[in-house]
Amino acid sequence: MGDLREVLPHTGSLIRRAQQRHVAEWNRLVSNTITSVQFAALAVLEHKPEASQRELGDALEMDRSTIADLAARLERHGLVQREQDLADKRRYVLRLTPLGKSELERLRPLADEVEQALTHSLKHSELKQLHTLLYALLKG
Repeated sequence: MGDLREVLPHTGSLIRRAQQRHVAEWNRLVSNTITSVQFAALAVLEHKPEASQRELGDALEMDRSTIADLAARLERHGLVQREQDLADKRRYVLRLTPLGKSELERLRPLADEVEQALTHSLKHSELKQLHTLLYALLKG
């Protein structure tokens, strides 16, 4: 069989394979109970305390039902507190719990290890270029 770069040159295939590697490294180095998306949600809530579910969904680029499920899962794990906004009954406000804050701090260096495992073969300039290209791809 020839070089896979010739057989599977499509961007979507490469992104899928990179995502699979990311999930494998995340499960190996970090956790198979807290996902990288849940970690990202905790990081967003640390940066923006009392964000609404909609604001969290916008930050993570997730649709309404997916973010509602994610918030419910984080709440079940005791990592966030979800309350109805007193000023707007349609809005739910999310806050990190003390457990959520400590879990985020525990996970942060492990997430950095995943980043290192994924990108250790890249030079700093190549990593910056990869980030630039991925952001450009996401802008569509």
